[in-house]
Amino acid sequence: MARKPARTLAKMRHAPVPLPRFVEPELATLVDAAPEGGAWLHEAKFDGYRMLCRIDHGRVRLLTRRGHDWTRRFPRLAKAAGRLGARTALLDGEIVVFERGVTSFMALQRAMSEGRDTKIRYRVFDLLHLDGKPLKQEPLESRKRRLKALLRRRAAGPIGYSGHVRGGGGKAFRKACRRGLEGIVSKRRDAPYRSGRGGDWLKTKCVGRQEFVIGGFTRPKLAARGVGALLVGQYRGMRLVYAGRVPRSATRSIGCARRAARSPSFPRMPAAARSGPGRGSSARSSS
Repeated sequence: MARKPARTLAKMRHAPVPLPRFVEPELATLVDAAPEGGAWLHEAKFDGYRMLCRIDHGRVRLLTRRGHDWTRRFPRLAKAAGRLGARTALLDGEIVVFERGVTSFMALQRAMSEGRDTKIRYRVFDLLHLDGKPLKQEPLESRKRRLKALLRRRAAGPIGYSGHVRGGGGKAFRKACRRGLEGIVSKRRDAPYRSGRGGDWLKTKCVGRQEFVIGGFTRPKLAARGVGALLVGQYRGMRLVYAGRVPRSATRSIGCARRAARSPSFPRMPAAARSGPGRGSSARSSS
């Protein structure tokens, strides 16, 4: 069999690789303490929506961690991504809203429900593909250098680079908690990008949180229409169990409250809901 010329092999090695339609995101494993040592990079943990950004010759798609297309929900971000100067790219980051210097999931939901995307930001922490070159197998530190250079090419507007510190996990965690952040994500600086949950990405939370299901609502006492308190619950097996009430002062800032309350999950008002606030004080309360 005739051997291919060296020039042909070199061209094959440098041929552009097609941009993947979707990559399952890498997820962090929850731990009690941040790892120490110079092998780790530590980033702020954001409180928002995880989002991939796929750029293909000017066409931009924003994809959730399950691959759903949310581009139409964030037109300003999509337009900014299209101006980054990349022919093809796949970015990984989080869509957030900042309040007093920290991210707020409730503020993000409020901005989305009210159509105020000027406050919405995209904080990018990884780069999986760039201009025909797949980057998943490169070390994290190398991918982040490429990402930082990409975002510096042109004014990125609402798209920003998520920085990090190297080593000193405990110190980074304590500093994050003092600033009021949700926690930190620690990543092995020499690791490739591996889809799914594993040991290369670890998250340490400052405050434990627990999510509740909106199962019903009460009517306001002094108004004929609207929502009074939200009735929230938790699933135990296949059964939704009442956990408490969210007062009306909090429901005003939950953009989905009215829509969610139209289809309550509780078949009838739980007896415990008639007697007071119960155990749950908010839809995202500490545990």
